[in-house]
Amino acid sequence: MTADRITVLIADDQAMVRAGFAALLDAQPDIRVIGQASGGIEAVRLARELKPDVVLMDVRMPDLDGIEATTRILDPERPLPHTPRVLMLTTFDIDDYVHEAIYAGASGFLLKDALPEELAQAVRVIAAGDALLAPSVTRRLIERFADTRDRAPSRSALALNGLTDREREVLTLIGRGLSNGEIASGLFIGEQTVKTHVSKLLQKVPARDRVQLVITAYDAGIVSPG
Repeated sequence: MTADRITVLIADDQAMVRAGFAALLDAQPDIRVIGQASGGIEAVRLARELKPDVVLMDVRMPDLDGIEATTRILDPERPLPHTPRVLMLTTFDIDDYVHEAIYAGASGFLLKDALPEELAQAVRVIAAGDALLAPSVTRRLIERFADTRDRAPSRSALALNGLTDREREVLTLIGRGLSNGEIASGLFIGEQTVKTHVSKLLQKVPARDRVQLVITAYDAGIVSPG
């Protein structure tokens, strides 16, 4: 972050949407919009040039969709000097393929009709290194995705072999959408202990963030849709 302000790049093909998001975010004392892109190719270029903390990425854009743009920005084969976090902007009822963005490395999703305070808070959550698991968006997408996957042994299932019983328990609860506080309460342990387990899970699985831990839980079959 620059001077204690979260820097944001907005990528959306609609000028009025970009302007609206920019106005809302620039009004926040801790957020600054440093660039706007009207397409996926421009978003990739500006992400490399401007080094934002967070990219607000529309799913559907001309020349390069948001999923492919996210893949290029977060490509481990071509890491950026400063890797941003990506928050996907979606209209859930038409974007049936958004789960692909999770595998591309997106840290969460936000509906385009979100309230102003929800947009600002989503940016803060993503910038802080957490994942935005909105029940109305991400959870339903993951469940729909998981329900159609082949339950044959996967890399996710194999990755669980190295987990302790407690780590597997924590992963199961993460997969069900529980927060650290809810997990701590349910397991009768401290919240800091839960954070330690989450950190170890991210290393062992491995996963980029909490969203990918949820995907791992479903993919490995330790959590079922519904």
